[in-house]
Amino acid sequence: MKAQSVYLRFSKWMFVACGVWLVGLGGYFLFVRPQLLPEDLRYMGASATQVESLLPHLLAWLRNVFTVMGGFMAGCGVLLIFVAVRVMPQYLQGTGVVLACTGLLTVATMSWTNFMLDSDFKWLLLVPAITWLLAFVSYKIGSTPVHPIAAVRQTKQGGRR
Repeated sequence: MKAQSVYLRFSKWMFVACGVWLVGLGGYFLFVRPQLLPEDLRYMGASATQVESLLPHLLAWLRNVFTVMGGFMAGCGVLLIFVAVRVMPQYLQGTGVVLACTGLLTVATMSWTNFMLDSDFKWLLLVPAITWLLAFVSYKIGSTPVHPIAAVRQTKQGGRR
């Protein structure tokens, strides 16, 4: 049982770390990220001057898009921290599925997309996806009953995952 608690503690703190990272990334998109990065211009094959002259309202529109994206990222991070600290320890049925889906739709999609775009940040953005995967696997290992009697007891106490 002690090994299970080590897995669960590891999982909890890795998910908290992912949540903090998402809040930080959201803050970056909200307050710091320029509308066009050098890699964006490289991808489009255009200079900032060309983009500005061809699409004069693009930069203002991108500022709004990044504000929305940053807010969603930060909100997702806050929710993940809450789930890791308050929900995971309760082993509510469906928690594992929700964590898996959330990871796939957020950090895994972001990482995959940045590899497809050959982003300058692709390797850095792989770290949260790997962290999420390790946290999820640890959660699944730690929340799996090791003994049939323990499984019956936990099911009577309100279910698992």
